[in-house]
Amino acid sequence: MSYKIKKAAVLGSGVMGSGIAAHLANIGIPVMLLDIVPKETTQEEQAKGLTLEDKAVRNRIAAGATQKLLKQKPAPLTQKKNLQLITPGNLEDDLEKLSEVDWIIEVIVENLDIKKSLYEKVDAVRKPGTIISSNTSGISINAMSEGRSEDFQKHFLGTHFFNPPRYLKLLEVIPADTTAPEVVEFMQQFGEDRLGKGVVLAKDTPNFIANRIGTYGLLVTVREMQNRGYSVGEVDSVTGPLIGRPKSATFRTLDVVGLDTFMHVAKNVYDQTEGEEQQVFKTPDFMKNMVENGWIGAKAKQGFFQKKDKEILELDPETMEYRPSQKLKTPSQEMAKQQKGLSAKMKTLVYADDRTGELLWSILAPTLVYSAQLHGEIADDIVAIDNAMKWGFGWEQGPFEVWDAIGVKQSIEKMAAQGLEVPAFAQALVEKGFDSFYKEENGDLYYFDGTDYQPVPVNEKVIDLKRYKKKHGVIKSNSGASLIDLGDGIALLEFHSRSNAIGLDIMQMINFSVDEVEKNYKGLVIGNQGKNFCVGANLGMILMEAQDDNIFELDLTIRTFQNAMLKLKYSSKPVVAAPFGMTLGGGAEVVLPAARVQASMETYMGLVEAGVGLIPGGGGNKELYMKQLKGLPNHVTADYVNLAAGVFESIATAKVSTSADEARENNFLNFVDGISVNSDHLIHDAKQLALSLHDNGYQAPRREKVPVAGEAGYAAMLLGAEGMLLSGYISEHDMKIAKKLAYVLSGGKLPYGTKVDEQYLLDLEREAFLSLVAEPKSQQRMQHMLVKGKPLRN
Repeated sequence: MSYKIKKAAVLGSGVMGSGIAAHLANIGIPVMLLDIVPKETTQEEQAKGLTLEDKAVRNRIAAGATQKLLKQKPAPLTQKKNLQLITPGNLEDDLEKLSEVDWIIEVIVENLDIKKSLYEKVDAVRKPGTIISSNTSGISINAMSEGRSEDFQKHFLGTHFFNPPRYLKLLEVIPADTTAPEVVEFMQQFGEDRLGKGVVLAKDTPNFIANRIGTYGLLVTVREMQNRGYSVGEVDSVTGPLIGRPKSATFRTLDVVGLDTFMHVAKNVYDQTEGEEQQVFKTPDFMKNMVENGWIGAKAKQGFFQKKDKEILELDPETMEYRPSQKLKTPSQEMAKQQKGLSAKMKTLVYADDRTGELLWSILAPTLVYSAQLHGEIADDIVAIDNAMKWGFGWEQGPFEVWDAIGVKQSIEKMAAQGLEVPAFAQALVEKGFDSFYKEENGDLYYFDGTDYQPVPVNEKVIDLKRYKKKHGVIKSNSGASLIDLGDGIALLEFHSRSNAIGLDIMQMINFSVDEVEKNYKGLVIGNQGKNFCVGANLGMILMEAQDDNIFELDLTIRTFQNAMLKLKYSSKPVVAAPFGMTLGGGAEVVLPAARVQASMETYMGLVEAGVGLIPGGGGNKELYMKQLKGLPNHVTADYVNLAAGVFESIATAKVSTSADEARENNFLNFVDGISVNSDHLIHDAKQLALSLHDNGYQAPRREKVPVAGEAGYAAMLLGAEGMLLSGYISEHDMKIAKKLAYVLSGGKLPYGTKVDEQYLLDLEREAFLSLVAEPKSQQRMQHMLVKGKPLRN
């Protein structure tokens, strides 16, 4: 049987249920969101004369959850209009409608009896072949499906999302013993391709994979903190980015998750384990006291940390009082910072003979041992365990990758010397004469399965550029970028400068790449796999040249950038930009002239130069204006003043999209551009788009003159800016920037509708950029951004 999910239902509209519904709406799937019927009316409802029989009251819980999606941060919806795809209802009046959906996701209270009671009702109304899944974080999948019809059991499984569902990558798929293999296979593929998730297959064991190991690691950390006399702040200062973990480290993570939620997850494992393992999951008394006091974290504005005035205080678990937050400072931390790469840093830290080394070894060693003990029990292979921790908990390296980083033989010797029992799985690796759980050969990755090495399964849509380059080499490379042959006649231009900032090295590679592709390839993709696509031009270089009064050098640099962008735009072969993450300033200017864009769903794009006292200099003003012009339907007469004003507002306020959908609303993408929900598929999708353009007879755009708003547009834009100045929204220097921007976008003092050459607009843009870069207040803004990482309002 082939499965298709055209419509879904989410049962339970709490934070998780509504978040899952929002994620389904983001990918275009209509979804019903159902919850219980309230037992009493609110005062507000009574004032309106409503009773328990009224639909507005009966649907209140789900309807309220739906509206909250618009206010939540980070935003669960990629654009507000996605809310139209969510229909709130209730579990009594709308139960029959479940016969219309293809996937039912249960996200109600974590109570087996309540879940089973709901499933009985669902079983009576669902159509055969409908997939049903539970988002439980730890209740047995087999126990939940007991007593249900054969068709229900065949189509029932666990699909455990992580919160918030839009942003966290992990989806644990947990089959029951009765789940049909084709249902499991379908959900894995659907999860990856449509939901954009990193899918791991987990076994039906307490808390599955990520929460089992993550909870263990957190509780071991608490135990070692107490036993060894560390403070909450000291622990957090070394268990975050220093070791490749999120900034929230250990205790800030607990504050964000909520201590009440964490205690529930820990108790679930405690109740289902025994002996030594069970003792680790016994939460300490001080944490129980915190829950009793209501000190459960961020949602109570008090947990392990508390903000008083501007000071961050930490909890002392001994006295249950707050004190100023402390940090560990040791020689090994300084030594680690000198090392290149996380693996080298980890090795330096873990074996260090100081308080950082002692703490990190004491929490990592038991977690690695525990992960090896669970191999085969919670998942079939180490790849699933490592991926679960990376995708669910934001670890840069999974447990077995960490073990490889610190050296398997050296660590096992130290564990054995300390009386830690090394699991047979890890022992087998050493006995075979191997020295790592993973190995790489010719750009392919292999993992240890307990006996030998097996290839790590790879989806053809996932292109790992680091390994790809090792296997296939590069066409040409310099310090800022490389040109890579992606196969099938498509080349990839990869930025790899610091922060992928654009300097002369990248501009040279753009020019070379277009020439090379026009001669020998079908198309070009511009993409990379850094932290962000590109955060703009090299601001440090611009500031240095400006302070040295090298305006001639800057003029040459801006001309080079503008010419490179024109070369991209008018390439005879299709150019596809593949932005993701921060795509700001010069990064957006690289995307705008591309023939097509294939953006990651999480793309934060904007022309933000006003924040550093400048305007775009690489053609961004012109391209955004032209993109709006081209986006108009053929029969609509353009209002150039309105169009220019829209672009002016976007650039003057440094507006940044919060998703690719919003980038499309802001006219950085056209309706023909693509959006990849799974960021791992982005390069593949962009390559396919470039091939498709070529195969359909791509023709480069012709150079045409651009109609401008002229003096009428200039006056209208200035009027708006002056209103903001008088209201105190912008400073005098903002006004100076606004005047320059308005002049560029209107085409200067010309009659309305005058058609000008693109080069004329580029010259205006360059002149304005160079005059602003020489301004002391703009230089102050650039300096502030470079030092503090945030804009200065001067």
